[in-house]
Amino acid sequence: MNRRVILLIVFGALLVGNVFFGLQYYLVSAEARGLQAQAQKAEINERVLDFTALFVDKVLRANAAVDFDTRLSLENAVRNLKDPEILAEWNAFVKSDSELGAQDSVKKLLSTLVSKIRK
Repeated sequence: MNRRVILLIVFGALLVGNVFFGLQYYLVSAEARGLQAQAQKAEINERVLDFTALFVDKVLRANAAVDFDTRLSLENAVRNLKDPEILAEWNAFVKSDSELGAQDSVKKLLSTLVSKIRK
């Protein structure tokens, strides 16, 4: 009888240990998924900020027309964002027919970029 009690206590301790470590695993894996999502968002924000800085420096602060190489680097940068909404605003800006249309497209593009960073 003494041996059964000892085995029952050991079995109970092992069972409690398994439940405890299973719960800890679940909590840590959930936290890891949350941290991974935050890291991905931070990476996206950084790419959007890099494109925004490039756009401001090369387009808005330009004293002359934007040359082909600059336009190509901007095009590559906006495509690397892999965001259809930003790409659509970029295409609207590039296809603007007039200066007024381009100004309106720039406002929409910058607004979209800022809203992407806020999310």
